[in-house]
Amino acid sequence: MKHTISILAASAVLGSAQTAFAQTEIEFWHAFTGRLGELVAEQVETFNASQSDYTVVATHKGNYSETLNAGIAAFRAGEQPDILMVFEVGTATMMAAKGAIKPVYEVMGDGFDQSKYISSVSGYYTSPEGDMLSLPFNSSTPVLWVNRDKLQEAGIDPDTDLSTWEQVGTVLDQLKEAGVDCPMTTAWQSWIHLENFSAYHDVPFATKSNGFDGTDTELAFNSPAQVAHISAMGEWAQDGKFIYAGRRNEGGANFRAGECALFTESSAGYAGIKSEAQFDFEVRPLPYWSAVASEPQNTIIGGASLWVMEGQTDEEYAGVAAFMNFLSSPEIQAKWHQDTGYLPITNAAGDLTREQGFYDANPGTDIAVIQMTAKEPTANSKGLRLGSFDQIRTIIDEELEAVWSGDKDAQAALDSAVERGNALLRRFEQASR
Repeated sequence: MKHTISILAASAVLGSAQTAFAQTEIEFWHAFTGRLGELVAEQVETFNASQSDYTVVATHKGNYSETLNAGIAAFRAGEQPDILMVFEVGTATMMAAKGAIKPVYEVMGDGFDQSKYISSVSGYYTSPEGDMLSLPFNSSTPVLWVNRDKLQEAGIDPDTDLSTWEQVGTVLDQLKEAGVDCPMTTAWQSWIHLENFSAYHDVPFATKSNGFDGTDTELAFNSPAQVAHISAMGEWAQDGKFIYAGRRNEGGANFRAGECALFTESSAGYAGIKSEAQFDFEVRPLPYWSAVASEPQNTIIGGASLWVMEGQTDEEYAGVAAFMNFLSSPEIQAKWHQDTGYLPITNAAGDLTREQGFYDANPGTDIAVIQMTAKEPTANSKGLRLGSFDQIRTIIDEELEAVWSGDKDAQAALDSAVERGNALLRRFEQASR
């Protein structure tokens, strides 16, 4: 009897080992921690449990910049993952990395329907011929987060109109007079207050359709509209109405702790704010200057897309395609959208979210979608495709910090950022030939 049991046990172990051996492992490198990291892990676990052919292994590789650099270093060493998360400013860099990436439309193969993806999102990651190069994964757009309790405490109607920067300026005056230490803060200052500001007001951030029409583009964000906005923010910073916390999302901790009344941040701030905020909050549209535009155009996306790396086996590419189809399915995509505040990447996921009553139950969560899709994008508002843009953002951050500290005026700072950034664009142009 013991002998029979031993044989059966051995057979079960052997069968289990063969099943495990038959599974193709898919390496997925990403940049998420905290609540977003947990939600990515949940997606991966759900996919792995849904089938037995593939196992996706997700690995955190640092922040966006660090993850991109890790992927580049791994490719040079011949140890690249199957899937690499790259933030949107790395798009031109990935497109120029000849031999490093395998376009998503090729990986997905015949029958891949690109029309199901929301064009204002997927368009950022398509070739001039309209082919999808990477899969939109976590796409967000900036909005205005409001601490309603903080407004109420300051004697301000929480429902006050904040649709224009002129009106925001008036409220900041009132908050300061009421003794609020942090009337407003921001995350991702370049993305929100220059890149999206330009698109939202339909003014160019760079020439050549913001780089979409060629690498011989030049930066143009030192025009009167951008200078006026940065100048106003500089004055607010000097008056203690705008509190600068850092280049990335350091200000998020201040807002979630209830310290700040207004916060310009990604729509994807929803996941963290919902889980941490102990106050009544809401999301509003990103303000615009009525002196610059009679109405806003559209905002542009941030976040990242998933790039497939070259040098993998046919089995691995089949696994990548299966995982990407899973991520694009209406149910999974709708849940991701609702959990995180990221935009739904397909029309079906947006429709399902509405049918499920999520927008009715959570007012304002559809604002990001409306900002992105209400108007057809123009050459100034379909996004940016600029080489070396991660480094250019660093330059912009340095120059904006000089404005916030009062060391430079807005015109001088933006002129300097344009000049320094254009030098990097020329090097990228030469390297891309």
